[in-house]
Amino acid sequence: MTLQASTNQSFDGKIAIVTGAASGIGLATTELLHTQGASVIAVDRSADVEALARPGIFPLVADVAHEESARRAVASAMQQFGKLDILVNNAAIIINKLVVDMTLEDWNRVQAVNSTGAFLFSREAMRAMMPARTGAIVNVGSYACYQAFPLIAAYAASKGALAQLTRAMSLEAIDHGIRVNAVGSGDAVTNITNHIHEDGPAFLAEHGKNAPIRRAAQPREIAEVIAFLASDKASYIVGAVVMADGGMSVALQ
Repeated sequence: MTLQASTNQSFDGKIAIVTGAASGIGLATTELLHTQGASVIAVDRSADVEALARPGIFPLVADVAHEESARRAVASAMQQFGKLDILVNNAAIIINKLVVDMTLEDWNRVQAVNSTGAFLFSREAMRAMMPARTGAIVNVGSYACYQAFPLIAAYAASKGALAQLTRAMSLEAIDHGIRVNAVGSGDAVTNITNHIHEDGPAFLAEHGKNAPIRRAAQPREIAEVIAFLASDKASYIVGAVVMADGGMSVALQ
């Protein structure tokens, strides 16, 4: 499947932070925003993110679960550019275990990355955006915001929390000219399940066939929705969780 680059959307002069930028949806979003004119601070706990370094992309190796990581990322934007326009909270992990087999460490780690990390980065980003009275925050959620299956209790809880964080935070932020929204992603062909399956992308591609659309998403397809929500074209969208899941959430209702 070939996806053409968007030509009717520009991020010229915009400054963005993207977490989980080394691979998958985060990588696709970083490259898309950069292609359309943005300067991007690409955050990932993996040193692989350093390979993205080029004019307009500034890698930062950091764990989003740590408060100092959020401060460093936003400070980097403000020191280099004097502003921050866009934050994409994409970093996420999944630990597949039954609740009775899950350790407190397992549970806390998933919440720390998937929901607390988004809170920390959003808080620091909002503090930087408020004086300019403009900005966009896009959280990357999941159809697990609304639906659940065995083995994903921690992940589903974290993504449900992220959806509610999006809604509540949007009401606080809009008075300062900052829009907060989320994308409810379906199965995308990424490596998030590599620690569970020998070939995570192949597993997700197969699992994605359960969606009414009968296939998984390519990371670029989710990145396009993220970019739209971050753009001025979405200027009247506030507090939404836009489902980009191939109909999975509808089919499961």
